[in-house]
Amino acid sequence: MAENQTDGELYHADIQDIKRMIPHRYPFLLIDAVRDMKLGESAVGIKNVTMNEPHFQGHFPERPVMPGVTIVEAMAQTAAVLVVKTLDMIDNDMLVYFLTIDKCKFRHVVSPPDQLELHVKVVRGRGKLWKFYGEGKVDGKVVAEAEFQAMMVPPEEA
Repeated sequence: MAENQTDGELYHADIQDIKRMIPHRYPFLLIDAVRDMKLGESAVGIKNVTMNEPHFQGHFPERPVMPGVTIVEAMAQTAAVLVVKTLDMIDNDMLVYFLTIDKCKFRHVVSPPDQLELHVKVVRGRGKLWKFYGEGKVDGKVVAEAEFQAMMVPPEEA
């Protein structure tokens, strides 16, 4: 558990906080908020799916479907916010690189105006290397799941 965290304390991040933690920006910043962060353990990202997102122009104009890869990317962004907060590395311009994506499954379509919840749990985390299990949920129903590993890198080491 991180210093200064009392047992069971939950942290939250709004869009301004997120932009201080990860380098992603529009159109590739895919989360709007992160809530219920238990440092070193878990977090829930929030993605409000709206019709004005650029991928819906071609995926698919008559029946918009959020691409599965962007759901997994949103999970990874949620996980990155959790790691940055856990390591107290806010404003350090940390870069996040995917290393693996395993056991990835897409179970239901995500479309506007869904609110996608991205539940991520730390499987293993040490230093730069972290492994997670993530589930995307809409209205409590699992729409996607994956295990993934990422590496956190300060800009001077990139």
